[in-house]
Amino acid sequence: MIALALLGTAIISYLLGSCNSSIILVRLLYKEDIREHGSKNAGLTNTLRCYGKLPALLTLIGDLAKGIVAVLLSQLLVRLLCPDGAVDSQLVGYIAGFFAILGHIFPLYYGFKGGKGVLVASSVLIIIDPRTFCIIIPFFLVVTLATRYVSVGSISAAVFYPILTFCVNYLWDKKPLDHCLWYTLITALCGVILIYMHRANIERLKNGTENRLFAKKKTDVMNDSDIVPDKGAEE
Repeated sequence: MIALALLGTAIISYLLGSCNSSIILVRLLYKEDIREHGSKNAGLTNTLRCYGKLPALLTLIGDLAKGIVAVLLSQLLVRLLCPDGAVDSQLVGYIAGFFAILGHIFPLYYGFKGGKGVLVASSVLIIIDPRTFCIIIPFFLVVTLATRYVSVGSISAAVFYPILTFCVNYLWDKKPLDHCLWYTLITALCGVILIYMHRANIERLKNGTENRLFAKKKTDVMNDSDIVPDKGAEE
């Protein structure tokens, strides 16, 4: 039953993660594919740059919601299949989050071409580890505002994510070391995937061509309106 519960967790979370809010909303509202515009990325930042605040807000809500729902459904499934509590519900949450991120990045419904998974990773923490969420989000915002690069904030948060997970669970909550190591391993895998998905941003940062937050290139002013993105959109 444990194996079935974990398999169900992986499948449910991946399928939910594959429901890309940006792709769905842009198709419904504009009859277009977000992956053909701006940075070609189906995520929050590119949606904001291409289509404005309302679609971006709806994308934010949708991507946060699917991560939360994936965790809750997975934990419910595990409780039903393993009522004796043999499976750590927090570990189930991390597994659900990992597969929801995979679904977001490689969506089954959209040719395995999706977004970068940062919002989904954040949403998982709201349910399974709210204290880590309350620390890592301000950390992300401070780094982003200090550097004016969303990509730098995202990459820094991805590096900090497993470290903070271990500290909160082992040093603060005094949970068993083996549990904490599993939590840390899964969040480290999530961090590696998130950083990998920012490889183009890292290259632009090295070349000095990454687009800054609140900045707009002169060529865009000449050629496009305020809602049309630069090619260096981060998310």
